[in-house]
Amino acid sequence: MDDLAIGGQELTGALRELRIINRVLGSARITREGVERLWRAAGRPRRLSILDVGAGSGDAGRALLRWAERAAVEMDITLLDINPATCAEAERYFAGEPRVRVRQGDLFDLAPGSADIVTAAFVLHHFEDGRLGAALQALARAARIGVVVNDLHRSAVAWVAIRLATAALSRNRMIRHDAQLSVARGFRSADLRRLRGLPGLERLSYAWRPMYRWLVLIPGAGRDA
Repeated sequence: MDDLAIGGQELTGALRELRIINRVLGSARITREGVERLWRAAGRPRRLSILDVGAGSGDAGRALLRWAERAAVEMDITLLDINPATCAEAERYFAGEPRVRVRQGDLFDLAPGSADIVTAAFVLHHFEDGRLGAALQALARAARIGVVVNDLHRSAVAWVAIRLATAALSRNRMIRHDAQLSVARGFRSADLRRLRGLPGLERLSYAWRPMYRWLVLIPGAGRDA
Protein backbone atom coordinates (compact mmCIF):
# COMPACT_ATOMS: atom_id res chain seq x y z
CA MET A 1 0.00 0.00 0.00
CA ASP A 2 3.02 2.28 -0.30
CA ASP A 3 2.47 2.67 -4.05
CA LEU A 4 0.88 6.08 -4.67
CA ALA A 5 -0.60 4.78 -7.92
CA ILE A 6 -2.79 2.34 -6.00
CA GLY A 7 -6.34 3.50 -5.40
CA GLY A 8 -9.91 2.56 -6.12
CA GLN A 9 -11.82 -0.33 -4.61
CA GLU A 10 -8.74 -2.44 -3.92
CA LEU A 11 -7.19 0.21 -1.68
CA THR A 12 -10.50 1.15 -0.07
CA GLY A 13 -11.22 -2.49 0.67
CA ALA A 14 -7.76 -2.97 2.15
CA LEU A 15 -8.12 0.04 4.45
CA ARG A 16 -11.51 -1.11 5.66
CA GLU A 17 -10.24 -4.63 6.34
CA LEU A 18 -7.22 -3.20 8.13
CA ARG A 19 -9.53 -1.36 10.53
CA ILE A 20 -11.12 -4.69 11.44
CA ILE A 21 -7.79 -6.50 11.77
CA ASN A 22 -6.29 -3.73 13.89
CA ARG A 23 -9.34 -3.78 16.14
CA VAL A 24 -9.13 -7.56 16.58
CA LEU A 25 -5.39 -7.41 17.31
CA GLY A 26 -5.72 -4.41 19.64
CA SER A 27 -3.24 -2.34 17.66
CA ALA A 28 -4.54 1.03 18.88
CA ARG A 29 -3.92 0.10 22.53
CA ILE A 30 -0.18 0.50 22.08
CA THR A 31 -0.48 3.95 20.52
CA ARG A 32 -2.94 5.00 23.21
CA GLU A 33 -0.58 3.77 25.95
CA GLY A 34 2.25 5.85 24.53
CA VAL A 35 0.11 8.97 24.20
CA GLU A 36 -1.14 8.60 27.78
CA ARG A 37 2.38 8.17 29.15
CA LEU A 38 3.65 11.29 27.40
CA TRP A 39 0.53 13.20 28.47
CA ARG A 40 1.05 12.26 32.13
CA ALA A 41 4.74 13.17 31.96
CA ALA A 42 3.78 16.58 30.52
CA GLY A 43 1.59 17.34 33.55
CA ARG A 44 -1.74 16.14 32.15
CA PRO A 45 -2.58 19.18 30.02
CA ARG A 46 -6.28 19.82 29.40
CA ARG A 47 -5.73 20.28 25.67
CA LEU A 48 -3.75 17.99 23.41
CA SER A 49 -3.04 18.07 19.69
CA ILE A 50 -2.14 14.81 17.95
CA LEU A 51 -0.49 14.46 14.54
CA ASP A 52 -0.83 10.90 13.24
CA VAL A 53 1.76 10.40 10.49
CA GLY A 54 1.15 7.75 7.84
CA ALA A 55 -2.29 7.50 9.34
CA GLY A 56 -4.02 5.39 6.72
CA SER A 57 -7.73 5.80 7.34
CA GLY A 58 -6.98 6.83 10.92
CA ASP A 59 -8.63 4.02 12.86
CA ALA A 60 -6.40 4.62 15.91
CA GLY A 61 -7.92 8.09 16.10
CA ARG A 62 -11.23 6.78 17.38
CA ALA A 63 -9.51 4.99 20.27
CA LEU A 64 -7.61 8.17 21.14
CA LEU A 65 -10.78 10.26 21.09
CA ARG A 66 -12.52 7.80 23.42
CA TRP A 67 -9.58 7.96 25.81
CA ALA A 68 -9.58 11.77 25.67
CA GLU A 69 -13.26 11.86 26.58
CA ARG A 70 -12.66 9.63 29.61
CA ALA A 71 -9.66 11.73 30.68
CA ALA A 72 -11.52 15.03 30.11
CA VAL A 73 -8.92 16.12 27.58
CA GLU A 74 -9.83 18.44 24.73
CA MET A 75 -8.17 16.69 21.80
CA ASP A 76 -7.78 17.46 18.14
CA ILE A 77 -6.21 15.05 15.68
CA THR A 78 -4.59 15.66 12.31
CA LEU A 79 -4.26 12.60 10.08
CA LEU A 80 -1.35 12.90 7.67
CA ASP A 81 -0.86 10.54 4.74
CA ILE A 82 1.03 10.88 1.49
CA ASN A 83 -1.53 8.96 -0.60
CA PRO A 84 -4.51 11.08 -1.78
CA ALA A 85 -6.78 8.04 -2.11
CA THR A 86 -6.00 7.06 1.48
CA CYS A 87 -6.78 10.59 2.62
CA ALA A 88 -10.13 10.43 0.83
CA GLU A 89 -11.03 7.23 2.70
CA ALA A 90 -9.99 8.82 6.01
CA GLU A 91 -12.24 11.80 5.27
CA ARG A 92 -15.16 9.44 4.65
CA TYR A 93 -14.41 7.50 7.82
CA PHE A 94 -14.36 10.65 9.97
CA ALA A 95 -17.11 12.57 8.19
CA GLY A 96 -18.93 14.74 10.70
CA GLU A 97 -16.19 14.49 13.35
CA PRO A 98 -15.02 18.08 13.99
CA ARG A 99 -12.05 17.02 16.13
CA VAL A 100 -10.34 15.26 13.22
CA ARG A 101 -8.92 16.77 10.06
CA VAL A 102 -7.14 15.03 7.21
CA ARG A 103 -4.09 16.39 5.45
CA GLN A 104 -2.13 15.03 2.52
CA GLY A 105 1.60 15.49 2.90
CA ASP A 106 5.08 14.13 3.50
CA LEU A 107 6.53 13.75 6.98
CA PHE A 108 9.79 15.32 5.81
CA ASP A 109 7.90 18.57 5.18
CA LEU A 110 6.57 18.90 8.74
CA ALA A 111 7.26 22.18 10.49
CA PRO A 112 8.96 22.12 13.90
CA GLY A 113 6.45 21.94 16.75
CA SER A 114 3.56 20.96 14.50
CA ALA A 115 1.68 19.16 17.30
CA ASP A 116 1.96 18.25 20.96
CA ILE A 117 2.34 14.53 20.28
CA VAL A 118 3.28 12.92 16.97
CA THR A 119 2.27 9.30 16.45
CA ALA A 120 3.36 6.83 13.78
CA ALA A 121 1.90 3.32 13.68
CA PHE A 122 3.36 0.75 11.29
CA VAL A 123 5.09 3.48 9.29
CA LEU A 124 8.81 3.45 10.02
CA HIS A 125 9.46 -0.11 8.87
CA HIS A 126 8.74 1.12 5.33
CA PHE A 127 11.95 3.21 5.38
CA GLU A 128 15.30 1.82 4.33
CA ASP A 129 18.11 2.08 6.88
CA GLY A 130 19.53 5.17 5.22
CA ARG A 131 16.30 7.15 5.68
CA LEU A 132 14.94 5.61 8.87
CA GLY A 133 16.91 7.83 11.23
CA ALA A 134 16.07 10.96 9.23
CA ALA A 135 12.37 10.07 9.31
CA LEU A 136 12.40 9.62 13.08
CA GLN A 137 14.32 12.87 13.54
CA ALA A 138 11.68 14.66 11.44
CA LEU A 139 8.95 13.29 13.72
CA ALA A 140 10.88 14.35 16.83
CA ARG A 141 11.27 17.90 15.51
CA ALA A 142 7.56 18.11 14.77
CA ALA A 143 6.55 17.14 18.33
CA ARG A 144 6.38 19.55 21.27
CA ILE A 145 5.76 16.89 23.95
CA GLY A 146 7.06 13.76 22.26
CA VAL A 147 6.74 10.97 19.70
CA VAL A 148 4.92 7.63 19.94
CA VAL A 149 5.91 4.87 17.52
CA ASN A 150 3.96 1.62 17.30
CA ASP A 151 5.73 -0.84 15.01
CA LEU A 152 6.54 -4.46 14.30
CA HIS A 153 8.98 -6.90 15.85
CA ARG A 154 10.91 -8.80 13.20
CA SER A 155 11.08 -12.53 13.91
CA ALA A 156 10.26 -15.83 12.25
CA VAL A 157 7.50 -16.48 14.78
CA ALA A 158 5.94 -13.07 14.08
CA TRP A 159 6.05 -13.74 10.32
CA VAL A 160 4.22 -17.06 10.71
CA ALA A 161 1.72 -15.48 13.12
CA ILE A 162 0.83 -12.62 10.76
CA ARG A 163 0.55 -15.01 7.83
CA LEU A 164 -1.96 -17.13 9.75
CA ALA A 165 -3.83 -14.07 11.07
CA THR A 166 -4.25 -12.43 7.68
CA ALA A 167 -5.27 -15.73 6.09
CA ALA A 168 -8.02 -16.03 8.68
CA LEU A 169 -9.12 -12.39 8.75
CA SER A 170 -8.59 -11.07 5.21
CA ARG A 171 -9.24 -11.98 1.61
CA ASN A 172 -7.56 -8.84 0.31
CA ARG A 173 -4.48 -9.52 -1.81
CA MET A 174 -2.75 -6.32 -0.72
CA ILE A 175 -3.14 -7.07 2.97
CA ARG A 176 -1.91 -10.65 2.70
CA HIS A 177 1.16 -9.57 0.75
CA ASP A 178 2.00 -6.37 2.63
CA ALA A 179 1.51 -7.82 6.13
CA GLN A 180 4.17 -10.49 5.65
CA LEU A 181 6.53 -8.05 3.95
CA SER A 182 6.03 -5.56 6.79
CA VAL A 183 7.03 -8.10 9.45
CA ALA A 184 10.13 -8.97 7.42
CA ARG A 185 11.02 -5.26 7.49
CA GLY A 186 10.27 -4.86 11.20
CA PHE A 187 12.72 -4.13 14.02
CA ARG A 188 14.79 -6.00 16.53
CA SER A 189 15.94 -4.40 19.75
CA ALA A 190 19.44 -3.79 18.34
CA ASP A 191 17.93 -1.76 15.48
CA LEU A 192 16.11 0.51 17.90
CA ARG A 193 19.10 0.81 20.23
CA ARG A 194 21.29 2.07 17.37
CA LEU A 195 18.88 4.91 16.70
CA ARG A 196 19.78 6.46 20.06
CA GLY A 197 23.13 7.44 18.58
CA LEU A 198 21.50 9.98 16.26
CA PRO A 199 21.09 13.66 17.19
CA GLY A 200 17.69 14.34 18.71
CA LEU A 201 17.02 10.66 19.43
CA GLU A 202 19.24 10.21 22.50
CA ARG A 203 16.24 9.84 24.83
CA LEU A 204 14.50 7.20 22.74
CA SER A 205 13.13 4.29 24.78
CA TYR A 206 11.44 1.11 23.62
CA ALA A 207 9.49 -1.79 25.08
CA TRP A 208 8.16 -5.01 23.61
CA ARG A 209 4.39 -5.46 23.60
CA PRO A 210 2.15 -8.48 22.89
CA MET A 211 1.35 -9.41 19.29
CA TYR A 212 4.99 -8.81 18.34
CA ARG A 213 4.93 -5.03 18.58
CA TRP A 214 7.29 -2.35 19.80
CA LEU A 215 6.25 0.75 21.70
CA VAL A 216 8.85 3.45 21.10
CA LEU A 217 8.77 6.79 22.91
CA ILE A 218 10.84 9.91 22.30
CA PRO A 219 10.10 12.55 24.95
CA GLY A 220 10.71 16.14 24.02
CA ALA A 221 13.66 18.03 25.47
CA GLY A 222 13.45 18.28 29.25
CA ARG A 223 10.59 15.78 29.51
CA ASP A 224 10.31 12.22 30.78
CA ALA A 225 7.97 9.38 29.81
